[in-house]
Amino acid sequence: MTSIKNFSKNEQISIWVYFLLTAITSVPVWLAIQAYLEALHTHLDEAAATAATFCFFAGVFLGRYFGLLWTANNKPVTNSLLTILALVMVLNFTWLFVHADYPMENNRAVGLLLYWLPFLLFSVSLGMLIKLARGVSQNQLKEARTLAAQSQSELHLLQSQLSPHFLFNTLNNMYGLSITQHEKVPALLLKLSELLRYSVYDANEIFVPLKDELAYIRNYIDFEQLRLGDRLVLTTDLEEVRDSTVKIAPMLLIVFIENAFKHSKNTTEHEIFITITMKTWANYILFTIENSRSRVVTEEQIDDKHSGFGLANVNKRLALLYPGEHGLEIEDGDTEYTVNLRLKIK
Repeated sequence: MTSIKNFSKNEQISIWVYFLLTAITSVPVWLAIQAYLEALHTHLDEAAATAATFCFFAGVFLGRYFGLLWTANNKPVTNSLLTILALVMVLNFTWLFVHADYPMENNRAVGLLLYWLPFLLFSVSLGMLIKLARGVSQNQLKEARTLAAQSQSELHLLQSQLSPHFLFNTLNNMYGLSITQHEKVPALLLKLSELLRYSVYDANEIFVPLKDELAYIRNYIDFEQLRLGDRLVLTTDLEEVRDSTVKIAPMLLIVFIENAFKHSKNTTEHEIFITITMKTWANYILFTIENSRSRVVTEEQIDDKHSGFGLANVNKRLALLYPGEHGLEIEDGDTEYTVNLRLKIK
């Protein structure tokens, strides 16, 4: 027989707490049984109540054991099974009160059988119901924790993919500039280091202060302005957010901004038009970005195997982090591309 000393300290504490709760619960159970027996005018009410209380808890533990055997054999715990157990409890409990009005004094043996049998069935059903229902709730909690862990891992994976993607696009653009406008490269490298510092070190949390994300966005816009020069016609209206408790998922808005700069520069027009707006309203972040574009497909776009990666990444992160708490609308026109995003503030 396994000694209680063989269990871990936490398990030993749980066992003692379990016994203590059983002892405390036995008091009102004993009082209820004694009151019932007094209504039946039974002799030796206290002794009978003590015996019945012992049998009640023995039945509960036996029912728990039956529940353990049920789950150990990998039998499904269905709602129908739990309903049947609850129904058995109700019927037997009801019968005990009916039997109190019809004690069958002329046939005491049958009367005792009609008392003890429903009483034991009630206690065994109660124990089995408690064990199975607790097992179902524990399995649901375990599944929820597993799903949360998987979602957390997926989020970290998605988030870790953004920095290399951004770096790839940026270095690709800077390569062309190093040949045609090499004088811009030193300033761009300085801005790039600031951007990478945030994306690598500061954006590792699931949610970050919106003011920090906006600072990162402004640095990125400065970077693109240095790169594109007079060709860029930019309009921005970014609300100044000072409250550190207003949070957002990191590197979320920047994907749309990066795409706007990336795709608008492929337009056949000399000037690139981009409008960026971000405001907070009620409990939401409202973000809109619009950029000029061309339907003419360039060789650069054909060769871009990573096109659409950022948007797919964002959609997955929105589903994980803002389920039922976001709205994303994309309008793909002939000469312009518009994104409207609504996010609940975290």
